[in-house]
Amino acid sequence: MTVPSPLWPAPGSLNATLASDLPINVTNKTFCSTDWPVVIPNELFLTLGALSFLENLLVVAAIVKNRNLHSPMYYFICCLAVSDMLVSISNVVETFFMLLIDHGVLVVRSSTMQQMDNVMDMLICSSLMSSLSFLSIIAIDRYITIFYALRYHNIMTFQRAMMIIVAVWLVSSVSSAIFIAYDSTAVILCLVVFFLSMVILIMALYIYMFALARQHARRISSMQRKQSSPQFTSMKGAITLTILLGVFFVCWGPFFLHLILILTCPTHPTCTCYFSYFSLYLILVICNSVVDPIIYAFRSQELRRTLKEVVFCFW
Repeated sequence: MTVPSPLWPAPGSLNATLASDLPINVTNKTFCSTDWPVVIPNELFLTLGALSFLENLLVVAAIVKNRNLHSPMYYFICCLAVSDMLVSISNVVETFFMLLIDHGVLVVRSSTMQQMDNVMDMLICSSLMSSLSFLSIIAIDRYITIFYALRYHNIMTFQRAMMIIVAVWLVSSVSSAIFIAYDSTAVILCLVVFFLSMVILIMALYIYMFALARQHARRISSMQRKQSSPQFTSMKGAITLTILLGVFFVCWGPFFLHLILILTCPTHPTCTCYFSYFSLYLILVICNSVVDPIIYAFRSQELRRTLKEVVFCFW
């Protein structure tokens, strides 16, 4: 990236955004172990981005291939995989161009680099907003599955699922375009508020859901195993999405803490030290896209079987 942007600083020598724009307190050597931002090799970003893209592409292909996976929950998971693919695509494309520029193979005008930077930022912002939105929708879907099992197919119809998916992508795309067009502190504030709002919503829903599920489990403890299997299956899906949510927080948390510190203490020695490790937070964001497909496959036997068929088909 060549133009300062509060959203997505690119790794490497072209990083002129959050990580490099914020001052590092060179006098605070006793607190911070480095005076300069930590730089991660571009090759590592490129490798992780390519791996993430292939993994999530396999997940999308498996869901499309297997008709048993054609349900609202898996449609939402498929969209979550597409969101991860957006992170991978933007990372691979941007890192590839940076490597070409660093080695003198490609010469690009600053105006062209700015346009490319805006496109990559928009992809990342759209991916972030859609990921949070689909995590929230999946949590709501699990809630309906567990506590309104008999009415689930009437509530979450195919048409409604498609309308929700279209609405999420539309709102995410338009919002990200507006955020990039009006690049300012207000953008960071909007992203932080959106992140915290979704976190509070999801956490409240999951706490309530698991509390009621525990009560239901006690009521059906005397029933036969076959009678309790639908409840167990639904709870298994909820547990899977809880794992996804936890991984999302671990991987995206440092990035959002970075944004919060920019708003609250951009020049404080503690904050500036935290800013110097921004490249590591980017690695965590990309790792989220790498880990998610592994969770899908590990938690779903049907998806795992279909993934094997897709891999062997290409093999």
